[in-house]
Amino acid sequence: MTEQVAIGIAGVGKIARDQHLPAIAGHAGFRLIAGASRNARIDGVNNYPNVEAMLEAEPQLQAVSLCAPPQVRFSQARAALEAGKHVMLEKPPGASVTEVQVLAALARQNQCTLFASWHSRHAPGVETARAWLADKTITAVNVLWKEDVRRWHPGQDWIWQPGGLGVFDPGINALSIVTRILPRAFFLKSAELFVPANRDNPIAANLDFSDASGTPIRAEFDWRFGPQELWQIEVTTGSGVLHLAQGGKFLKIDDKVHDIGAEREYPGLYERFFELISTGTSDVDISPLQHVADAMLLGKRREVEKFED
Repeated sequence: MTEQVAIGIAGVGKIARDQHLPAIAGHAGFRLIAGASRNARIDGVNNYPNVEAMLEAEPQLQAVSLCAPPQVRFSQARAALEAGKHVMLEKPPGASVTEVQVLAALARQNQCTLFASWHSRHAPGVETARAWLADKTITAVNVLWKEDVRRWHPGQDWIWQPGGLGVFDPGINALSIVTRILPRAFFLKSAELFVPANRDNPIAANLDFSDASGTPIRAEFDWRFGPQELWQIEVTTGSGVLHLAQGGKFLKIDDKVHDIGAEREYPGLYERFFELISTGTSDVDISPLQHVADAMLLGKRREVEKFED
């Protein structure tokens, strides 16, 4: 595909303005023509109150990037796919595993691209880590993903509601990296979910996974952490210790720091989306969301003090 793809964006919040709009503007293959949001507008393009209105008024639209909260994303994606548009889903790709599977089938039926995007997989250290670990004997994995919810999600009540994931909203970023870099699939054995007395979703979680060989994989997520974020993954192998930090922007193997280049997570997402559209294919990996669903299924809930934003 050499011509530009006419794209619209739905859900014009902080993540869309900070990441998606600059990434679209920086990609020669996309041309932003419309936005859909109840409360926000994008300068220089046509704006609509919802996806359905955008689709009806913009027949030349070819693709839609969905950045609204996951609880409303299924209806938006369904409308776009049924209209024959290619769709990119911000993470998490949906409020449930099953609805994403339904969307994947709908995309196939309508011969559209569906891209369940995981921006943290495009952090500069991820593919180098994946390549190094491919033939290693892994003996342990330790994940620490901790930050301050008041900094990253101020006043966002949807994140505490069913389908909003709570601390798994950042934690799923870690899971998206771990499922990418480890050479073997793994599964949840047990979990502790720390839920504020006045909320539906956890503010912290401890997860213990294993693979078929019994390798211990430990993940600790916490939204009560600060002032600096702690986003790191340590993989111990028979050939040394791999350390990813800063969400995948820093890579060290034993004592050697690797030069992995600059951060390009969201530009990388749109490069991938354009590639998928150009080749008529989809990318719908739901394994990180499946791990979160398993945690909600197997996790022991422990009530903690109320959270007030």
